[in-house]
Amino acid sequence: MKKIFTLTALMCLFCLTAGAQKFALVDMEYILNRIPAYERANEQLNQLSKRWQAEVEAVSLEAQTLYKNYQNESVFLSDEQKTRKEEEIVAKEKQASELKRQYFGPEGELFKKRESLMNPIQDEIYEAVKQISEAEGYQMVIDRSSASSMVYASPKIDISNEVLRKLGYSN
Repeated sequence: MKKIFTLTALMCLFCLTAGAQKFALVDMEYILNRIPAYERANEQLNQLSKRWQAEVEAVSLEAQTLYKNYQNESVFLSDEQKTRKEEEIVAKEKQASELKRQYFGPEGELFKKRESLMNPIQDEIYEAVKQISEAEGYQMVIDRSSASSMVYASPKIDISNEVLRKLGYSN
C-alpha cells in the first residue's frame, strides 16, 4: 500500500513539474529562406559545385577517350605500348576519382566551404533563439522543419518570426 501511495505521489509530482515547462517551435527552413546571406551562400556553393563537377567530368571524359582509343588501337600495339596505355588510362581514372574525393568527399573543399559560409549564419540564429528562449522561459525549442515525427504543432508556439525580428529581418 505504501508503495502505491509513494508511486502515485511521485507521478503527481512529475506531472506538475512537466506541466510547468514551456516549449516553442522554430522553423529553420523558413528562417534561413528569409536571410539574404543564406541565399548568397547557397548560390556561391552551387556555382563552386558546378565548376568542380565540370572539372571532374572533364578528367573522366579524358579517361573514357583514352580507353576508347586504346580499344581501337590495341591490335596494332606491342605489349609494352599496351601496358603504357593501360597505365595511362588507370592514372587518368585515378586522377578523376581523386579530384572527386578532394572536392566532394567528407572532408572535401565543398564541405569546408559550406561550413565556413553557413556556420556564422547558424551561430547567429542559435544566439537569437537562445536569447528569446531565456527571455520567455522556454525549456525546449524544437526545429519544426527537421522534426519528421511531429504530427501537429500549434502555430501559437512557433517563434520563427520572433527569431527573424531579433536577427533584424522583418517577415
